[in-house]
Amino acid sequence: MFGLLDTVGLLPKPMHRCPIPLPNDPDAIVIPKRSTAKTLPQNLSYISDDESFNGDPLFGGRETWKQRDESFKLTTTMRVHCGFMKNGGAEMDAVEIKYVRKCKFVVASGIFDGYDTPHQPSNISTRSKKLFCFLMVVDEFSFAKIKKIDAITEDSDGGKWVGIWRLIVLHKPPYDEPRRNGKVPKILIHRLFPQAQYSIWIDGKMELIVDPLLILERYLWRGRNTFAIAQHKHHRSIYEEADANKRRKRYARPLIDLHMKIYVYEGMEAWNPKKGTPSDVPEGAIIIREHTPLTNLFSCLWFNEVNLFTPRDQLSFGFVLYRLKGAFKFFMFPNCEYNSLFILHQHTREHSSKVEWVKNITEFEKNSKLKENKGGLGLWTPYPGDLASVEIPPVPHIKE
Repeated sequence: MFGLLDTVGLLPKPMHRCPIPLPNDPDAIVIPKRSTAKTLPQNLSYISDDESFNGDPLFGGRETWKQRDESFKLTTTMRVHCGFMKNGGAEMDAVEIKYVRKCKFVVASGIFDGYDTPHQPSNISTRSKKLFCFLMVVDEFSFAKIKKIDAITEDSDGGKWVGIWRLIVLHKPPYDEPRRNGKVPKILIHRLFPQAQYSIWIDGKMELIVDPLLILERYLWRGRNTFAIAQHKHHRSIYEEADANKRRKRYARPLIDLHMKIYVYEGMEAWNPKKGTPSDVPEGAIIIREHTPLTNLFSCLWFNEVNLFTPRDQLSFGFVLYRLKGAFKFFMFPNCEYNSLFILHQHTREHSSKVEWVKNITEFEKNSKLKENKGGLGLWTPYPGDLASVEIPPVPHIKE
């Protein structure tokens, strides 16, 4: 309905940028004392080995449909899949593991497959420079490319730096699809940096222009939130987002359809105002978190969906909210504020992979090399339900 009204010009156009109600002085901000979590779970641990499977290890593991279903049921103590399976890849050097142990306040970004170059944040206070670790997660290919165009300095402990950013190299890429590799630090920041109490994730193509302490005050502490993310500019329903992904060739069309059919079968409705949230679709390029057991669980469940199905994380966010039945509270802030947090830079080159251009399932049958080998395996595993008669909700095409 909202899309239909927009097509005939009956909805006001959202502002691209708007002022953010920030305090004036980072030095005046009082960091609140953290309290013991009163929500479930209170104890969270992670499965690190698929003991019943003897094949090659996978970073995301081999979560069964039953394990997936059980993971959405909140209990006091929970143990779930959350990436980083033993010998599954995404390994850090010992010097970096030691360095990040001290990082309780983190600003993190990532570059994979050489699609971006590091952009130095601006307007950062002296207090924030001392308080935060600025961590840029890269793969070996991106590190080599950065080395050619940026001045990398090395400290006495062997740490590599580009300006304010400490480069954290991940060895042994867990996936053969670069978009999936980028989801590891983005969604599983609490697994990479387990001592982090607060974190701000910003995509590699962005230049942060707001002091991170002001960001935490505005989006977490002021409203007593533990998770904040922006509303998508155009889409509220995951089915709208899926349709846009197909039209823009963001992933194989038949696999996006299969992903959405599974969500329809499991009861995920298109967004409507009765849901009580501004949208089911976020702008995932900036994520602001306090790392509580529930926040970390949400990130694990979100990542597991990305690992199991398509790497388009915006399609899975609202589904995880739905499966948690309102237990996960978060702040979805206006898109115009989101656009005021950064300067957007162009990728250094266009991303493209063969799987993104697949139009029908027969192309996979003719060329097995189009399939991913380490991710999206839920799309090729028999689903315990009849999807033959499932129809994806119709989507009105709106001008974006």
